[in-house]
Amino acid sequence: MDEVGRDLESYSALLRKWQPVQNLVSRETLSAIWERHFADSLQLVRHFKPADRSILDLGSGGGFPALPLAIASKGFDRHFILVEPTTRKVSFLRTVARELDLDVNVIGRRSDQIDSRETPVPDVITSRALAALPQLCAWMEPFFSEKTRAVLHKGREHVDELQETSALWYFDVVINKSDTDPGGVILTITNLKRKSAS
Repeated sequence: MDEVGRDLESYSALLRKWQPVQNLVSRETLSAIWERHFADSLQLVRHFKPADRSILDLGSGGGFPALPLAIASKGFDRHFILVEPTTRKVSFLRTVARELDLDVNVIGRRSDQIDSRETPVPDVITSRALAALPQLCAWMEPFFSEKTRAVLHKGREHVDELQETSALWYFDVVINKSDTDPGGVILTITNLKRKSAS
């Protein structure tokens, strides 16, 4: 087994150890952790560019997709900032990052409590199962620059969410089918800008 596989095994063991107290993932998915969480997270690797250095993950929860991506990014000079307001989950994320020697910084606040000047301008913003897209855009927008891309997991409701979002925001989007969820997609959003109220 390679280093990525060993690190994922260690992460899985920590997740199972903390799960009874923290409720890090839904109980139904714990037995399918490799497919439902690790593979689902790692499919984003192909949406990264070699020049991507700063990754911002909003609502990190149990660490998906950010921690598997940080594990897969060892040796790529990538820094991950994980935003998670729940204190116990922050402790878990920091424990995994420390034990697996990941280039990860965990901020224990909500994204709307963070001044975007506190963090590097992200090349990529990730988020999984945090909020509907219009709300997600409001949380992402302060961190967005011309070079930033949001790479987001979305389910079968993505068509409606994109329609709602386009009423409030300008953006470009590329839609790719999910490798792990038959009804899911990976959205890559660029050029995000709020429409002015008329």
